[in-house]
Amino acid sequence: MTSGTERELRFPLSSEVPSEPAPELAEMRGDRPVAPVRLPSGDRAWLVTRYADNLALFSDERFSRAAAARSGSPRARNIPLDPHSITTMDPPEHTRLRRVLGGAFSPRRLDRLAGRIEAATGSLLDAMGRGSGADLVAGLAQPLALGVICDLLGLPEEERGRFREWTEDYLGLGPDRADAAAEAARRLDDHFAGLVEERIGAPSDDVFGALVQAHTEGRLSAAELRSFATTLLVAGYETVAAQIAGSMVVLLSRPGDRSGLLDGDRLRGPVVEELLRYVPIAMTGGTIRVAVADAELGGRLIRAGEAVLPSTVAANRDPEAFADPDVFDPDREGARHIAFGHGPHRCLGAHLARLQLSIAVGGLLRRFPGIRPAEPLDSLEWNTAKPIRCPVRLPVAW
Repeated sequence: MTSGTERELRFPLSSEVPSEPAPELAEMRGDRPVAPVRLPSGDRAWLVTRYADNLALFSDERFSRAAAARSGSPRARNIPLDPHSITTMDPPEHTRLRRVLGGAFSPRRLDRLAGRIEAATGSLLDAMGRGSGADLVAGLAQPLALGVICDLLGLPEEERGRFREWTEDYLGLGPDRADAAAEAARRLDDHFAGLVEERIGAPSDDVFGALVQAHTEGRLSAAELRSFATTLLVAGYETVAAQIAGSMVVLLSRPGDRSGLLDGDRLRGPVVEELLRYVPIAMTGGTIRVAVADAELGGRLIRAGEAVLPSTVAANRDPEAFADPDVFDPDREGARHIAFGHGPHRCLGAHLARLQLSIAVGGLLRRFPGIRPAEPLDSLEWNTAKPIRCPVRLPVAW
């Protein structure tokens, strides 16, 4: 790697309310938009922070996800990447798998879940409303996100506590958590292997059932199916819960009239998009890639074999792409955020995440228009043990 002052990547920040960019990212996205960093694994990488550079990275085949899953490659976490995952494939394998999985996650299919999400949200809000306040993380964000994704996978309600523990262990950062992360990955893989066999004998009419059918038809291998189920559970639960909680931190910091943010019982579409742009829910918001050939990016020469880490979090605050990027503007127009990535690897669950955010936060603001923080927002404790940025608790009152 070329010379330069290397930084240790230590996001998410522990106590910062997400109204300002992380100072390290703010500095790097300006003078040093492609900066050398040391990852939690101890490996080195180039962190890409500018919007245009991230778009270029996402579309350049010289930066490979599959290469990042090979033995000995630099990695962000202390356990190796799964080579059977859709997140670690390049075309044509990725194209094939994306085509198979895309039907199960079409907006038309996911829109059928809106009523169930609204009902689940309503039940959680009813329970919260029995008191004069609640913790929005434990009372709404986590149980809603976990419940929706477990419904998609047909996982029984009585076992959801176990799945929550496994996902938290799976995402653990740091050398001291590597064994727990590897064990959680093994447990999830074993569980979904058993569930596949069960569903082959007893087909189900849910997303997991559709994936099992693709497997029985020979369009999806058993390893690919198990890997995708794990990815769906972990990402679908953790990121959506963090997005709901982080969005409420932002909206609680704006005590003015919130009725203009609503469209019926949901958030207006532009508000949802601005929250997705503005709220930093991940360490960087990108999946590591490894260069398979020398390539220039953002004025840097990236050598073959070096790792590159996109930062959609920083790109979504790039002043060259967004006017006043550190201002939350619910009526913002112009460039599109890349919270769900861009190009071939754009998140399959984007539509589902939007549905949950609009229904959960919209329902909360309508049910409790006088909602307010029960503790100062700048004193919140943030979970720093995993790459997803979420408050440990978010106490509110009404």
